[in-house]
Amino acid sequence: MSTPKSKAVQRILSLTEDDLQALCEAADAAILGGGGFGWIQPQGRQVLERYFKGLLLVPERMLFAVRLKGEIVGCAQLVRAPRNNECQAMCVTLMHLFVAPYARNQGLGTALLHEVENAARSMGFRVMNMDVAETQTPAISLFQKAGFQHWGTHPHFARMGDQTVGGLFFTKLLDTVRSAPPLEPSSSPQVETPDMPASSPSSSRPLTLYPAIDLKDGACVRLRRGEMDDATIYSDDPAAQARAWCEAGFKWLHAVDLNGAFAGQSANVPAVQAILKATTVPMQLGGGLRDMKAISFWLEAGVTRVILGSVAVKNPALVKEACRAFPGRIVAGIDARSGHVATEGWAEVSDMQATELALRMQEAGVAAIIFTEISRDGMLDGLDIEQTVTLANTVSIPVIASGGVGNLEHLAALRKAADDTPGIEGVIVGRALYDGRVSPAEALKVLA
Repeated sequence: MSTPKSKAVQRILSLTEDDLQALCEAADAAILGGGGFGWIQPQGRQVLERYFKGLLLVPERMLFAVRLKGEIVGCAQLVRAPRNNECQAMCVTLMHLFVAPYARNQGLGTALLHEVENAARSMGFRVMNMDVAETQTPAISLFQKAGFQHWGTHPHFARMGDQTVGGLFFTKLLDTVRSAPPLEPSSSPQVETPDMPASSPSSSRPLTLYPAIDLKDGACVRLRRGEMDDATIYSDDPAAQARAWCEAGFKWLHAVDLNGAFAGQSANVPAVQAILKATTVPMQLGGGLRDMKAISFWLEAGVTRVILGSVAVKNPALVKEACRAFPGRIVAGIDARSGHVATEGWAEVSDMQATELALRMQEAGVAAIIFTEISRDGMLDGLDIEQTVTLANTVSIPVIASGGVGNLEHLAALRKAADDTPGIEGVIVGRALYDGRVSPAEALKVLA
């Protein structure tokens, strides 16, 4: 039987009464069926209700549900390390994946596992760990088929009645296919030269460098302070430029449809499609994505993550809908002038503070936040690290810095800030790369 469509799986941010009832019934059925959830005996509706409601309040836990004919029939949890455990920030643990017995043998477990993995990759995790009792042979088979590596066995893993059972420990390195990108660990040696700032200690987690591909009228350009009339054209072949960035060692691409941001709909479709065809690394795309049709189009076309900017302020319900439909694949772009959120391709400035919007987007379920201080964008004067740190300390989801990188010292300053602020995940660089002020190889070493 064919695997259900991925939209059958959603990240759960809130539960309606009907969904809560269906989830409790599925959990009870799984417990009665002999496992997959931890409890040995059914717990009753009140206990399960309190459990699932409480789970949604824990920042380190993410709940995903799988539906059959619209009704929840199973779920899984992703658990990330607490913020103070920086050395394991790249790891995420898969727990309590189950499908109710009455909904099994329809590919739902495979669909659930696939989407949870995609969400973990899109959120930047590089390793997924999990354990399972040796009695759960169907689950073990599922994980083995999905590429999990069995690395150890615990002889006294669990107690079920009067019997002690063993447990198996599995791990999986999340690969780099476009539909499910991880953050790659750097193998570059730590080198310091007179012209390059010292890179961070090897114990620090690597930051991702996203080369910017800003599209205007089919060409690759860079703006100054977000002004469309102040654009420098760097390439009339965006696909060739994207290939060049991949060959330089970058593991992600960051593309923005500038015309689309002003028009409210995609305007550089052929250029984006050409980039997708010419490259294999994951790409995030923003600019003019204002409805589910546009979001679905690009995610199904091969874009890894979409960036929602103006719509995050003007239509937060759409952001929530997109996060439920595409868990881990929606990013909020927060562009600000002096801390106030800008919209409509940076042409309008609202009264909302960037931190307030960030908290709203976290609640909506976005996988990450891209923060840009517009007054610095394209000016090469350095990132607004103070605002970036404040934002990263306000939310528990990753924050990507943008706007103002002009040399290696600016990247080194962000590297230093990230060592004390685990929420900073990466940085977008545009003009400095195109102008040759920053070489890809040296930038990657600094951020490693």
